[in-house]
This record gives sequence, structure tokens and C-alpha cells, in this order.
Amino acid sequence: MRRRLPAALALVGLIAVFAAGCKQEKPSAPPPGASPGRPATGDAAPAAQKYRVVYIPKNTGNPYFDDIIAGFRQASGELGFEFDTVAPASADAASQIPFIKQQIQRGVNAIAISPNSPDAIKPALKEAMAKGIQVICVDADMPGHEEGRTAAVLPMDFDETGKSQIELMGSLIGYKGEIAILSATTDAPNQNYWIKGMQETLKEPKYKEMKLVAIVYGNDDPQKSLIEAENLLTRFPNLRGIIAPTTVGVAAAAQAVETAKAADRVQVTGLGTPNQMRRFIQNNTVQKFALWSPKDMGYLCAYLIDGLVKGTIKPAPGVSFTAGSLGERSFRDKNVVITGPPVIFEKSNIDKYNF
Repeated sequence: MRRRLPAALALVGLIAVFAAGCKQEKPSAPPPGASPGRPATGDAAPAAQKYRVVYIPKNTGNPYFDDIIAGFRQASGELGFEFDTVAPASADAASQIPFIKQQIQRGVNAIAISPNSPDAIKPALKEAMAKGIQVICVDADMPGHEEGRTAAVLPMDFDETGKSQIELMGSLIGYKGEIAILSATTDAPNQNYWIKGMQETLKEPKYKEMKLVAIVYGNDDPQKSLIEAENLLTRFPNLRGIIAPTTVGVAAAAQAVETAKAADRVQVTGLGTPNQMRRFIQNNTVQKFALWSPKDMGYLCAYLIDGLVKGTIKPAPGVSFTAGSLGERSFRDKNVVITGPPVIFEKSNIDKYNF
């Protein structure tokens, strides 16, 4: 991926810059406060000039977000925009704020973000929008704070996510017994929305013999998530299942059950990637789990951003647009776009997938 030289270097090497075409590689994840670029205009990028898109995941080191990045990179090759990604080391509520401000200084045309805390980051995102930068939430939205973004690309209908997770767990444990939830952070908007859906679903007669005994948080950190899962196994000797609607959490829960040799009594399910969970499926630690394609989500978001920056897409409920090889997608209420339904992964089909 090729980038413009920072302004200071351009002044020093003016002659060389013109000879070299004014381009040089840049690190993919510079720290906050890195070199500023041109001011944002808020208008479509000039035809002869590539527009710039940055994606800010919740944190680094999560393979789920790596797949979203892969979708952005594929689309950037098809559409010709400049793509970069930066992220904090941890998924703390305020950790994304300096990265948002850095991109405002750079003058990017669009910021895609998987928000850790809508409350914390909304002021910074509104500042970006005031500069004419398109702001798209991807994977997680900002419930109650939608004025802080242009649109949102979500993996599936979030009203169905919690319900589908309870049904999947119920089918694994015969719809009876104690279950626990291992989530990401306490203020992760998507996780909290899904958990609320799980709690509501458990009130239905079909699930009356299933009891939610604990909700714990691993902060999407592998070690903390593992410790929390191990603690669940210790605290609740009659535990029948752990639902982890986070890729880090579901792998950690599976590892805890595998190490404890507890797969005969504790079922693990949730949202995970096939490559991450393959071993646990193959050795029967996990029977089933679910996920959509995060790569498709990044790809879809990139095509949406392309239309927003060029002015060919005007977001409004019911408006449709074409997202490359994914075909047509439409805006729902509050300018939400759904990528697609989840896949249930199990031993019979997991080897067909590689992400």
C-alpha cells in the first residue's frame, strides 16, 4: 500500500519527491499524533486523487478484525482508494479517541470504526463529521448515539442474534440446566444488545428450564477471558453451558473446557471464526458455534464508503446500492445495512471455510 510523504519530509526532499512521484510506504498502524495530511473537504475526492479510508477496530491482535481488514483491502484493490488501519492495544472505552483525532488531523475522507464505547467516542466522531469526514460503524453500532455516525454496517439482524444464541445453546443441552455468558467489555454496545436479547429469550416457555447464573467480562483479552472461563467452571459445578458472543471469548471458553476435560458436561458455543475454532470442533470440545463472514462485512463497508465519498449513495431507509460481488444491499431504519445471516459451524462443514 502506497502513501504520501509526511509534509516535513516533502519540504526537505522537494526535488527528490517530484522525481519519485511523491509516494512512499507508511506503517499500517502509526501511533496517535503521527503526521497530519491535507484538510478534509467533505466533498467527493478529485478524480485524479485517491481518497483515503481508515478502519479503527476495537483493539489489535484479534483475528476477527483481521478478517474485516482483509475485506477492506480486497475492496480497495477493486475501487482504487488508499486504505489504512490503526487500533489501540486494548478495548478500553476511551482508547480509540486519540486514533480518531489522529485521522481527523490527517484529513482522511472516511473513518470506519468498530466502537468500544459510543458514549466515550461520540464527541470525537461528531468532530470528524463536522470536518466532512464520512463515519461508518462496522460490526457494532452506537445505539442511542446514531447522530455520531453516517451509517452502520452490521453482520446480521441484531434483534435475532441473542435469540439465535440461546436457541443454539438450548439445542446442545436439551433445553435445561445452568448457563453463563462470557462477554467482551462491560460497555460493548453489540455485546450488551445481544445479551439483552438472550435474557428476553430465556423468559419464553421453551427455555424455562434453562437458568442464566452469571455474566462475566473478559475485555476481549485472551488471558483475562481464559481466567473468567476457568472461574465459571470452578464457581458453578453444575454448569451446562457457556455462551461467548465474542471471538476471543469463545476460543478462551473452549480452551478452559478442553484443559479441564469438561466437554462431556459443559457445552461451549458463541461467535467465532472457523480457523480459530477448528481444533476444538475436531477434538469434540465444541459441537457447534456461529458466525457471519467478517471479511464480507469489511468488503461491504468499503463499497458503501465509496458511494458516500463520491456522492453516488445517499443513505436513507429503503435506498439500495450495489456492493461489488456481494450484490445489492439496502438501508434499514437508522441507516443500518445488514451483511448477511450467520453460518452454523460444526464438524460436517467447518473444513469448507478458511477465515
